[in-house]
Amino acid sequence: MNEIEEKGFAIVPNVLPGGRAEELCQHLAAVSENEASSVRAGKAFGIRNLLEVVPATRSLANDPLLRSLVDPVLGEKAKVVRGVYLDKHRDANWKVAWHQDLTIAVKHFVDVKGYGPWSVKAGIQHVQPPVKVLEEMLAVRVHLDDADEENGALQVLPGTHKHGRLGSEDILKLRMALASVTCLVKRGDVVLMRPLLLHASSQAVTPTRRRVLHFEYSAAELAPGLEWYES
Repeated sequence: MNEIEEKGFAIVPNVLPGGRAEELCQHLAAVSENEASSVRAGKAFGIRNLLEVVPATRSLANDPLLRSLVDPVLGEKAKVVRGVYLDKHRDANWKVAWHQDLTIAVKHFVDVKGYGPWSVKAGIQHVQPPVKVLEEMLAVRVHLDDADEENGALQVLPGTHKHGRLGSEDILKLRMALASVTCLVKRGDVVLMRPLLLHASSQAVTPTRRRVLHFEYSAAELAPGLEWYES
């Protein structure tokens, strides 16, 4: 897709049928507090190992519905390497500053040149890989609710994925120089995004639910000894 290469993101409408979206919501509602990474008011608003906790999401990630969007960008050899669930609601209404997605999830810590720093999130090893690895990835955000300016929709700075890994001063300069775009989506729509694209989200003004399945795909091979966490 030329739009992905030029802007770093694309919005694809009406990908997930309503019945399939409702079925996934039921699976997510059944996740226990022990299985979720983050819980507020009895609701799981964050799951970092989504493909393990909710097997139906792995089926979706490998379904032709999504593969037809991924393959033209990364090729047929690309595989889903991580799934994350995000649910912004009244009791979990957070904002995210402008940033790039610089870390990947791996199975084990391995001291490899070019990989670091390391961190542990929800018991899972994360590391910043070389930029080349990030450039060969694609995030696919499947929306289970409508999202707009009122409930904290994703905001992006088009084209910023072409600048490599950015420092805080570079981010500020680009933020001042470029106009942001708010990704207005309906339930069942999908946002495709390069991890290096600068993006953010504000707190919801009207905190209705904003449930998102965030899948990451990669065609890259990691350094010897390292394995993708959920591949």
